[in-house]
Amino acid sequence: MTPRMLPPSGQPSDTLIRKRAADDEPEGGPLPAPGRPGEVFLSIVMPAYNEAATIRRAVEHVLDAPYPCPIELIVVDDGSSDGTYEQLSGFEDPRLQIHRHVRNLGKGAALLTGMAVARGTHLLPFDADLEYSAEDIPRLLAPVMAGRAQVVYGTRLFGANTVYSSFRYGAGNKAMTMLANVLFDSYISDLHTCLKLVPLDLLRGMRLTETRFGLDTEITASVLRHGYRPFEVPVSYYSRTRAAGKKIGWRDAVSCVRVLGRVRLSQPAAALLADTSQRHLHVVPARPATTAERVVLSLPDAPSNVALRVPAAAEAGE
Repeated sequence: MTPRMLPPSGQPSDTLIRKRAADDEPEGGPLPAPGRPGEVFLSIVMPAYNEAATIRRAVEHVLDAPYPCPIELIVVDDGSSDGTYEQLSGFEDPRLQIHRHVRNLGKGAALLTGMAVARGTHLLPFDADLEYSAEDIPRLLAPVMAGRAQVVYGTRLFGANTVYSSFRYGAGNKAMTMLANVLFDSYISDLHTCLKLVPLDLLRGMRLTETRFGLDTEITASVLRHGYRPFEVPVSYYSRTRAAGKKIGWRDAVSCVRVLGRVRLSQPAAALLADTSQRHLHVVPARPATTAERVVLSLPDAPSNVALRVPAAAEAGE
């Protein structure tokens, strides 16, 4: 299918992505199907913004790890300007999808793009900065595959298999986690862990609108608001410093409080789909990829159960 540009539809779109259609077969053969009911097919989504120094090693690390189930890795370059996208060339693994925003829209927007194109039964975010280890992923999958849990979080145990770059990051996470527990009558240990293993249908049934780091908070708040309590599994963590590229700051803590309050006061529902009638995702062809890809026409043409909304005036920045 030849890629084509979509005409504007009332207002300009900020998002330009490429998407492989579900009926495409990547080079090297088709991706594994989810299989029989109860089996797991894991979609790992890796947002990346100016991660040229680590992105290639991160992709290799994820693809080389052993898994007890089929996986796909979806890398979304969020408008990087340091050569991150170019570092992704040359991979031949059929499990790999590569997508790109033409400008920086935020980590949340990159995760939403990955969520929209994922084909698995469960989704797991995984950062491109090598702070987490893919070797922990099988431990997260074990409770799901055993039928013990639907939602599993990889919890960073303070003082055990972890390195924090500063006191304020660790203390800030503890404070935000305590606030979430009070608001939702829960007892989770790590609100802001990246490793959140959640059924894809559950995520797509949530009204997720945050496009920056706030989506991390919004996902957990929505999970708790819907009555789920994550099964927690300890994972390793090696935090990098701001000098090494860490991007989260105090403004994100303020946003976290706002998101927690908004979701707590929202009306619970089994399936909250975002209004996508006025939001289109225009697409452009990019460099040839090693996996077969097709261009998504527009968001309203995407599967009806994809809850994805990217504001047309989304603020730049991760």
